Amino acid sequence: MYGFINTCLKSLVVEKYGEETWEKLRLQAGVQDSFLTFEVYNDEITMQLVDKACKILGVPADMVLREFGEYFFEFCKRSGYDHMLRTLGGNLYEFIENLDALHSYLSLSYQEMNAPSFRVEKNEDGSMHLHYYSDRRGLCHIVPGIISAAALDFFNIELSMEIVNQTEEEERTGKKEHIVFLVTQNPVFSYKERNEFSSSSQYVADSAKQIENQQNKEVLDSESSVCPVKKSHWKTIRGMITLGRGKLLRGFDPVYPKSLWIDTKTFCNGLPFHMVFDKELRVKQAGVSIQKIVPGLQTMGIFLDHYFSIVHPEVPFTISSIQKFINSQFVFQTRREMMPESWKQRPMLELRGQMIWMESLQCMLYLCSPLLRTLHELEERQMHIADIAPHDVTRDLILLNQQRLAEMELSNQLERKKEELRILSKHLEEEKKKTEALLYAMLPQHVANQLKEGKRVEAGEFKECTILFSDVVTFTNICAQCEPIQIVLMLNSMYLRFDRLTTVHNVYKVETIGDAYMVVGGVPVPVSTHAERVANFALGMIIAAKDVQNPVSGNPIQIRVGIHTGPVLAGVVGEKMPRYCLFGDTVNIASRMESHGVPSKIHLSSSAYQCLKYKNFEMTERGEIEVKGKGKMHTYFLIRNKAATENEIMGRPMKDLDSGRESAQSIQEGRPETIQVSFSVLLSATQTQPEKDQTPAIAMKYIDGPTDEQNSLKRRNQAKIADLTGSYLVTI
Repeated sequence: MYGFINTCLKSLVVEKYGEETWEKLRLQAGVQDSFLTFEVYNDEITMQLVDKACKILGVPADMVLREFGEYFFEFCKRSGYDHMLRTLGGNLYEFIENLDALHSYLSLSYQEMNAPSFRVEKNEDGSMHLHYYSDRRGLCHIVPGIISAAALDFFNIELSMEIVNQTEEEERTGKKEHIVFLVTQNPVFSYKERNEFSSSSQYVADSAKQIENQQNKEVLDSESSVCPVKKSHWKTIRGMITLGRGKLLRGFDPVYPKSLWIDTKTFCNGLPFHMVFDKELRVKQAGVSIQKIVPGLQTMGIFLDHYFSIVHPEVPFTISSIQKFINSQFVFQTRREMMPESWKQRPMLELRGQMIWMESLQCMLYLCSPLLRTLHELEERQMHIADIAPHDVTRDLILLNQQRLAEMELSNQLERKKEELRILSKHLEEEKKKTEALLYAMLPQHVANQLKEGKRVEAGEFKECTILFSDVVTFTNICAQCEPIQIVLMLNSMYLRFDRLTTVHNVYKVETIGDAYMVVGGVPVPVSTHAERVANFALGMIIAAKDVQNPVSGNPIQIRVGIHTGPVLAGVVGEKMPRYCLFGDTVNIASRMESHGVPSKIHLSSSAYQCLKYKNFEMTERGEIEVKGKGKMHTYFLIRNKAATENEIMGRPMKDLDSGRESAQSIQEGRPETIQVSFSVLLSATQTQPEKDQTPAIAMKYIDGPTDEQNSLKRRNQAKIADLTGSYLVTI
């Protein structure tokens, strides 16, 4: 099928079900995202899309296809085929009857189009039987959607269509599907016209009938009257013409001459591509041009099917089959074995035209023209424009279609370029996202955006934040006994786990130097839960470190963690490799908490302890210790979060093991067996998987209130409003 069909299907899904549904549909069907209008695609692509649409949307195939048929009609109208469709016929019967002619015309542009065929029969009760023939099985339910939409739009008629017969058509070669629909018309009465071309046909018919009855009455009255009254000129006109139709009300009776005023020679020259044959397919007459191309036709009485085969409609070459499809356009093709030697190396000639049954002569007249799409096809057959009769529109059609095909080729090239640009744009967007992700990993997002815009980033003061430092115990000894690559792998394994935890608790990773890891809470975005976030992050670090092996001993590594809360100054330093750095004594104290800490313990300063004191954390007092450069300080150890489970702290999905809110992240020395058992399972899992945790990080929920800075700003704004209000009252 042409890409036009698949594009319509995509447009339907996107418009009615959303872009996400289309993306899911195309991925399951394994097809590309877009289609070129004039490109031919395998039928299997369309079938796959329909099949997956049924499964994803949870609706049967017949409903999907009917909805697609209705949408396809609207899509064709929007694509520029509106006027072409409207002019096919004045009623539904004529519309359907001329669909094959429309497909024949479109095949001039869409040369590989394999369109279905339609045949319609009127019934005495006003219903119709619509015969649908197609090479493609399983798509018949599109037809009711298209025909119903066209009937409602163009003729203001509602239809009910049901399948009354479904067979493999034996008359047609290739065993094509033959579906017979019973079409019942139900007029729709509306005060509003649907469009400029579809005024109510029922109203016009009723009006015409009333006028005719009135006129017949007037005629009877005038005939019965002794002195008939002479009608006015306008009454006579009204009596002859139907309102708005321009047709003679009492019918049209053509006038034929008593004898045919044209001689045989003139007829054969004037219609150079015509043939007359009888019921046995014996040729009785042929035009001069067709005789020139197929010299065998000069011998009267030869059998037509010896020299031609029927290409469309695909029926047996018998007079009964031709009569059955007499309203269809017939395409004949010359047989290569019967052509002169000069023609055998050329493409075979095709003729297209209509069949007319002459009852008095019991013969069939085939009025046709050469089926040529371009000047190139004309040259291939060594024919000329002069070979076609001057009155034959095929001459103009070849020239016009030559121009149209050139325009289509340009349009196709533009579509290809557009698609290439779309793909390049998509790749560019993906690369841009990667670049931004890398940039945001190095700098806070709002800082990075300011730098991208060429703005200067001013340093900011944060009155309260919580800083964490960590390092690996005996890291110097490990480095002395291992290869450098082992150290890199160990640190990478540890840092990947720590980086994941920054996402879980939404803390900012400031930097890593060797085995030292530094994070901060409440910077660059102030939050009131900065201490809680960093504390939970620290608990997660202790748990994650147990999954990282010491390359020397093979045992889990041990880390020290120190936390302090206080004010800092933050800003960007440098132009090459710019970094977002923290300055102030708070940084030094946090570093001292780490260096004076204990392996596998979280060391807290008194200010950090005060922030966590009433936050459901279990802490123990360490007492006073001598801190380098600070003298004696009262410090504490963080033990566990009494209100959160290990899975919550680690950002993993909740499990049944966490029922009862039992905290598995405790690091008390009195419970080592429980910890070792829980982490031995994780350790064995990480040995068989990549170091990077593939489980998506689930962010832990925090309830943030207004910070001191936000409260201060609010108070300043309120003061400004009060000042303005006061000055306004004074002026009054």
